[in-house]
Amino acid sequence: MPDKAVISHRGEKYEIGRGKRFYGIWVVGAPDSAPVDRWPENGDGWQQAWARFATIEVPGTIAPVARERRLLRRRPRPGGDPGAGGEPRERSRGGGSLLAGELLLVLGVVLGLAGLFPAYVGGQSLLSQADEVIPHLIYVLGWALTAGLVALSVARPSNAGRLGALFGLGLSAVTFGLFIADLGEVVSGEAALGTGLVVSLLGWLACTAGSALAFAAHPGEPAGSRQPSGPARPSRGHVGPLALLVLAAIGTAAAFAPSWDSYTLVASATGTSQTITAGNAFDNPAMVIAGNVVVMVAVVGVAVLAALWRPARQGALLLAGAILPIAAQAVSALIQAGQSVSSTMFGISSSEAAAAGLKISTGLTAIYWVFFVFVISLVVSCAWLFTEPRHPAMPGFPVSPWLPAGGDEGTQKQADGVADDADSDVSEGSDSDDADSGTETSGYGTEGGEQSAYA
Repeated sequence: MPDKAVISHRGEKYEIGRGKRFYGIWVVGAPDSAPVDRWPENGDGWQQAWARFATIEVPGTIAPVARERRLLRRRPRPGGDPGAGGEPRERSRGGGSLLAGELLLVLGVVLGLAGLFPAYVGGQSLLSQADEVIPHLIYVLGWALTAGLVALSVARPSNAGRLGALFGLGLSAVTFGLFIADLGEVVSGEAALGTGLVVSLLGWLACTAGSALAFAAHPGEPAGSRQPSGPARPSRGHVGPLALLVLAAIGTAAAFAPSWDSYTLVASATGTSQTITAGNAFDNPAMVIAGNVVVMVAVVGVAVLAALWRPARQGALLLAGAILPIAAQAVSALIQAGQSVSSTMFGISSSEAAAAGLKISTGLTAIYWVFFVFVISLVVSCAWLFTEPRHPAMPGFPVSPWLPAGGDEGTQKQADGVADDADSDVSEGSDSDDADSGTETSGYGTEGGEQSAYA
């Protein structure tokens, strides 16, 4: 009969609890494994076990769990018997949604690539416009990354699928507004609807649905895990950096609206010059304006959600997905600024431009560079979230749930009385006599005094 354990606290990677006459640390999601290490079942042993647990666990992820029983050193039965830890059954949960999400993501990537070739809006394909094809290609590559991460979880359950799904959802939230703005040009009658736009919209829909299904499948949670994932109140020490993250998102959204493009017209025949700016988000038809507003709201909303998300690395992936299309817009503006412009764009015919000796130079306004700086700030904040997941604060040293406060060997009998039901679970049916004799044979010495090798 295998030993059993009662788990009291769980983190992202490890969990701590009570075995048969010992305290131990186990790997989360490894019900058939031996403990990572064990300590005597007394007050000092609990302190040593908790100190080690707090050292090796990811800060901010430790949480108490309801009393549960778990089999140890037991191989899963053939056919996925849930009695052997339940891993096959847990693995099958959401497996259909995860696979469906992966298929939709692959379909969306294919459609996104196909949408680059036909006419998009105004009779021109995206491939014929360098400043347009680059951002769309970046979107497709972002969803391809999401599909790759989800595929890893389809092949072998891991946290990669959840991270990929969050990245894809952040990407979809911002690109939604960009596609609305493109569609607004068609609805307003300023441009003709092209097949490329229809195919690209279908690709966005497939990728968004696929990311949502992959996220709903919870691919990153190991079997038996109860680790919370989602928005949480930040600790006081992280309020400042997270506030800067949100302010950077607000600044990015505000700088997205004004004109970025600058054109200087110089007529050598008359010696006059004029500077014209273009690209204001609100100098457009109503639906185009609505799309631009959705983009700005999405950037701020995703940034706030990412700042509050726990674990912080998952929030970082959500924010990274939202940053990608915004950064692609910045790249598109740089490409457009390097292109030559025809005088007909300003209502001047070629013959009139030649007679006036007209020369047109392109550039970017100061607000574009403000936008650029805010985007860099968002990237830095995203990196901080990914590398500093210490929020909320680590819980303090708790009293052993099986030992009274200040318990020692002298109070061990009292502790056994407090936890009679757990002790019976642990020892029921066991055929080993080492615990009853007061000597452990697993490497940490006698129950009374020797410490773990980690202590």
